[in-house]
Amino acid sequence: MSSARFYEIYDVFTDKALAGNPLAIVHDAQGLSDAEMLSIAREFNLSETVFVSPPQNPLHTVALRIFTPGFELPFAGHPTVGTAISLAAKLKGETEVDQIVVLEEKIGLVRCVVNSQDNVSFAEFDLPQLPKQLDIKIEKEEAAAAIGLGAHEIGFENHVSGVWSAGAPYLMIPVANMIAAAKVSVDPVFVRENLTNVNGRSLPIYIYCRDTRLFDSDYHARMFVTEGNVYEDPATGSAAAAFAGVVHRFDQPLDGVAQIWIEQGIEMGRQSRIRLVLEIKQQEITNARIGGSAVKVADGHLYV
Repeated sequence: MSSARFYEIYDVFTDKALAGNPLAIVHDAQGLSDAEMLSIAREFNLSETVFVSPPQNPLHTVALRIFTPGFELPFAGHPTVGTAISLAAKLKGETEVDQIVVLEEKIGLVRCVVNSQDNVSFAEFDLPQLPKQLDIKIEKEEAAAAIGLGAHEIGFENHVSGVWSAGAPYLMIPVANMIAAAKVSVDPVFVRENLTNVNGRSLPIYIYCRDTRLFDSDYHARMFVTEGNVYEDPATGSAAAAFAGVVHRFDQPLDGVAQIWIEQGIEMGRQSRIRLVLEIKQQEITNARIGGSAVKVADGHLYV
């Protein structure tokens, strides 16, 4: 039997167990092949599983690889937040101070600051890439057909559909209100046959509206993976990172610091909250950060 590898399960972008987005963290993952990591991710069958190993540069904290049950990701938000909080818990001892965790991810270095107070940990990371809009035109009727709504339910104010990325691309579709958001039903056949693929994969779809369930949220969101079997994700940090570009383009925040809270996962019964912070100078984004809490719900050993 192979030596045991320690793993943990965290719920991310929430301060309560059994909410947010669950994440599996496999520690001491050195020696695992790509195929083995993919098989382990399928075994956990969560949206993402991360594999932690020693960093290439000893000045950094760890190297991190992120797998869905189907493929590897260069970057993802809830694995970054969850892993940073897990590592900080192991490093901090008995003190409650801000800690800096530097993760080597496929997209590059990701720097996280973790604060732990009153048994709640919050991690925030600088975006490894600033958001940009891809040159892919999405007509209102196409967006509506992709998510099972009428064209009159697509868009609000000056917001229109587009494809945005801050390391991972998303089709961003604004909908009129929470009633429209609740009716969304993604048509994977239409998506695959009519919408542009990026990097050989169908675009995940991020639905958002200004209406919110929680009084202190700024946006309500849902995210659907369209590659393979369609499923909904309860909290998506990399989508929130790309959404920074949407906020900048359409809301045009003034110079200074803008803070946006995004609620997600409510329709799934896994309420999540993601904090997006934009630093604006001369009407351009100079920096952006994603933050959220995470709580540990389980741990164990993997005998592979």
